Amino acid sequence: MGVNGKVYITATFNNTLVTVTDAGGNTVSWGSAGASGFKGTRKSTPFAATTAVEAAARKAMASGIKEAEVYLKGPGSGRDAALRALKAAGMKMTLIADVTPMAHNGARLKKKRRV
Repeated sequence: MGVNGKVYITATFNNTLVTVTDAGGNTVSWGSAGASGFKGTRKSTPFAATTAVEAAARKAMASGIKEAEVYLKGPGSGRDAALRALKAAGMKMTLIADVTPMAHNGARLKKKRRV
């Protein structure tokens, strides 16, 4: 059995952030679409997410993490692409969980965005 870790993927509408931690929660590697060289609107694409996740996964695997629990958060377009990139990088996923925060009518919402 390989060394365990956790992968946290936050997919927002503008960017995709990836953090790979060990079992204790200490950050091993991280990456983002912006850090991978994408700027502006291209950061929000699935391809940018794939690139970011692949880079972070490669760094993590070099430091010994072979299998991981994956925690997805956010509504962005990079969610599915990020999972595919993790699989392509050769990391074994033991769990895939959606931890997107869901409001259950607590505080009042911010005013609607006007475009």
